[in-house]
Amino acid sequence: MSKLEDLRWVIIASEAEVIKWTKAFNDFNKNISLEVGPNVSSPQTVDVLLLWNHPKESLLPFTNTKIYYSLGAGVDHLVNDPKLYPQVPISRIVDPLLSFSMSNYILFAVLYYQRKWSKFQQNQMDRKWDHDGPAERAIKVGVLGMGTLGSDAAKKLNFMGFPVVGYSPTKKKIEGIITYCEGGLNSFLNACNVLVCTVPYTDQTHGLLSKTLFEQCSPSTYLINVSRGGVQVENDIIDALDTGKLSGAFLDVFEQEPLPKNNPLWDHPKVNITPHIASITNSLAGVKQIIKNVNRLLKNKELHHTVNKSKGY
Repeated sequence: MSKLEDLRWVIIASEAEVIKWTKAFNDFNKNISLEVGPNVSSPQTVDVLLLWNHPKESLLPFTNTKIYYSLGAGVDHLVNDPKLYPQVPISRIVDPLLSFSMSNYILFAVLYYQRKWSKFQQNQMDRKWDHDGPAERAIKVGVLGMGTLGSDAAKKLNFMGFPVVGYSPTKKKIEGIITYCEGGLNSFLNACNVLVCTVPYTDQTHGLLSKTLFEQCSPSTYLINVSRGGVQVENDIIDALDTGKLSGAFLDVFEQEPLPKNNPLWDHPKVNITPHIASITNSLAGVKQIIKNVNRLLKNKELHHTVNKSKGY
């Protein structure tokens, strides 16, 4: 039986990701050596591919790979590559710290809006003491996408006392939270005035946050998007903000990243921007999970956190 150290490991990612993951593997197991791809010698002998935003079709030479591993929760960069070998399983990292960070970000964005923080920041700049105006907004939070990350945030918002509803393609049962499924999107959108988007990026969710959806939303809905940039249509978001259909937007993801300096979202008074940092994979925790899963592969055991390629997540 092969051992971890006998396998050939290749990482294909940005330079910063390569540095981060190489260090994490070295700190955890110095006997595992990562080669940097995609241009490596004898790619047909590579066993494990660690991937993040690899160049499309660059995996073709790796004809005998045993597993594709996404270095994060998202897998759209993999499932959207038409040249993957269908027999090779895809696994992704499911890290409790991802949920912790994501939920904290969502809670912050919800509270920022609910407690009118931008107003009080401006009041401080203007030295204005507005004690008599309402300090909070009445909100009902809708979580669009009730997977691992969305469900965790929904439960925590519910625990804090906020009314919460959820939507996913298949019915979910979560105590204290009304959930909608396929066919109930309109009812879901009408049941909330803060819309938190945590859906995976698939063919079905491409451009989901668009004029068509905003027209179904409650008046003056506040948008929080922490999923993927391809899920939103930024021109439609700006139009919805300018017409009052959306009261504001808290955005962590964008159609093009880094966000171009001439993008009008930068200067829009109703938009808050962060640079895709809502939840970042902890590399050391990720390494432990990857190694555990590859060990399962070597023992012919069922893999954890595999991706349903037909669903795209």
